[in-house]
Amino acid sequence: MRSEGGYNVIKNAIEKLGLRHKEHIVEYGTRNERRLTGRHETADINAFSWGVANRGASVRVGRDTEKEGRGYFEDRRPTSNMDPYVVTSMIAETSILWKP
Repeated sequence: MRSEGGYNVIKNAIEKLGLRHKEHIVEYGTRNERRLTGRHETADINAFSWGVANRGASVRVGRDTEKEGRGYFEDRRPTSNMDPYVVTSMIAETSILWKP
């Protein structure tokens, strides 16, 4: 993702995250439906979305990442009460290892 051509890797990872949106939401913390309303710079819990510099999307890609063609993305769905080990392993398994 951070190497040359990494933007395509990022887009592929985000596409995979979108395919497993419901499975991830279940593990992303309790009462997440109260936060992910689609208002106040949050995504709707029932729909997956992503965008460049879009704070209202499920996954946000920074402007610099798009501009440089490499970098990172931010999954904005987990709550503060999530288990970081569960969420990190889910993101890694889905975006790196999973073959849809």
